Amino acid sequence: MFLIIGLVVVFGSVVGGYVPHGDLRVLWQPYEFLIILGAALGGFIISNPKDVTMATGRHLGRLLKGAPYNKQDYVELLCLQFSLFKLAKSKGALALEAHIENPEDSAIFANYPGFMKNLDAVDFLCDTLRLITMGTENPYELEAMMDGDIESRKHEAHAVAHAVGQLGEGLPAFGIVAAVLGVIVTMGSISEPPEVLGALIGGALVGTFFGILMSYGVVAPMGTYLMSYCDAEFKYFECMRSGILAHVQGYAPAISVEFARKTLNGHDRPSFFELEDATNELAPG
Repeated sequence: MFLIIGLVVVFGSVVGGYVPHGDLRVLWQPYEFLIILGAALGGFIISNPKDVTMATGRHLGRLLKGAPYNKQDYVELLCLQFSLFKLAKSKGALALEAHIENPEDSAIFANYPGFMKNLDAVDFLCDTLRLITMGTENPYELEAMMDGDIESRKHEAHAVAHAVGQLGEGLPAFGIVAAVLGVIVTMGSISEPPEVLGALIGGALVGTFFGILMSYGVVAPMGTYLMSYCDAEFKYFECMRSGILAHVQGYAPAISVEFARKTLNGHDRPSFFELEDATNELAPG
């Protein structure tokens, strides 16, 4: 939604400011567009490994989405952690095995369908808790392991966002390439009358204009948004990380999820009392 609004504002402002003084038909230079966009696409393919290039199409779909998680998603995550930590406190860490080995059959996980749709999050939580059931009790070692896991999961998303940002930075240069080629064409018609030369020069300058507009008005902002989306996406994992570390250090379930809650951004963070009400409503286990 905001992508559409942003594009309308960018192109509406540019076109609205140009129309009173110029002819829109001058801006229609399809061969200039082909040179700029085609060369930029080729450079993008050359400069990125295959997995990043292939993943870019999937990640561009995020431009049409809002934030990956909202407050209710985090309430669900915190309640899930509370349920698991409460079980481990009352019956021992080994009681978690039946739930984390087959979460799709778990009575606890079944109460959190939103979380279960996030396969990466399910994998991260279950793998980490599995290490705890196997005897990993050192919080520093566990923290290092989870940090490494989160960073490796971030790598692809960050690589795509960075690649799109780099593409945006290169578009003005490709605009210059198109403009120079237009000047070459113009020099071949140097004997033509001024009105013909003016049209040719104007067409050449459209390349510079289009490259800069696409860079700073469209593609670079897309890269920035993808980076922000990635950071918001992995705030979910950091929330799990903080709760697990607090649990391993021996805190009560209510305190452990409070550590996790404090990692969240203000607009996504449920209040202390909202979370307390949500955990109080959980079925006793």
